Amino acid sequence: MDKAIVFNIMRYSVHDGPGIRTTVFFKGCPLSCKWCHNPESIGREPQQVFNIKKCIKCGHCAGKAGGDNCPTGARETIGYEITPADLMKELNKDLLFYEQSNGGVTFSGGEPLYQAEFLLEVLKACKTDYINTAIDTSGFCDTEAIIKAAETANYFLYDLKFIDSEKHEKFCGGPNEIVLKNLEHISQSRAKIFIRIPVIPAINDDLPEMRGIFNFIKGLKNIEVVHLLPYHNIQTDKYNKIGKTYELPEISGDESPNMDEIKRLFSGKFRIKVGG
Repeated sequence: MDKAIVFNIMRYSVHDGPGIRTTVFFKGCPLSCKWCHNPESIGREPQQVFNIKKCIKCGHCAGKAGGDNCPTGARETIGYEITPADLMKELNKDLLFYEQSNGGVTFSGGEPLYQAEFLLEVLKACKTDYINTAIDTSGFCDTEAIIKAAETANYFLYDLKFIDSEKHEKFCGGPNEIVLKNLEHISQSRAKIFIRIPVIPAINDDLPEMRGIFNFIKGLKNIEVVHLLPYHNIQTDKYNKIGKTYELPEISGDESPNMDEIKRLFSGKFRIKVGG
């Protein structure tokens, strides 16, 4: 795969794995979680969006330069093509930060394994350049691809939302059997795993659901830490920006009332962290 579609390369990240990291956000995800914080990442192709509040009716969009050069940012394109070589040039600009902080590069999205051929090529290039790598994944991906990725990647930031497959399909757009199976596979690799559980009030924060997740992961190897991610609803503006309706407006941004019990549950076996 000679090109991939990404929509952001964020430098100096400290929440996407150990140390200071550069996070590459791939465009495209086979799931559609109702609370997704990056809804602009779901569609695989570049998309043009228009923010009427920023528009000053300058007429620039009608000119030869096109909307991407809009002086106010009212019209913009989310997503662009990049080659492995060009991406590696960008990643190598931050080598000093990786080395001094024991950081590296995190591939996120969307779902980075949705463009698996490209990701595998870049993972190998990072290994050649001695760059530590992490993959932030939903686990809803091809099993052969994630097993190959685990041969090279140093870390997985692995999302677990439900143990109940019907709930997973209802709220995330697909069943979770493949998610659980893939986690079992990569737990047999040398890659270290950060489990990341979004704790959504009235959706998945009930104790039976959390006990189910705990019981599933407690026998797996290589789990470094469990991140319990409190829900927040600041993503509403992103939905408005791309012309989508946020489907969970009734859920407040308050922390789950069950968070203390959930922390006690997981801390009995794992090192835990609340937040990213």
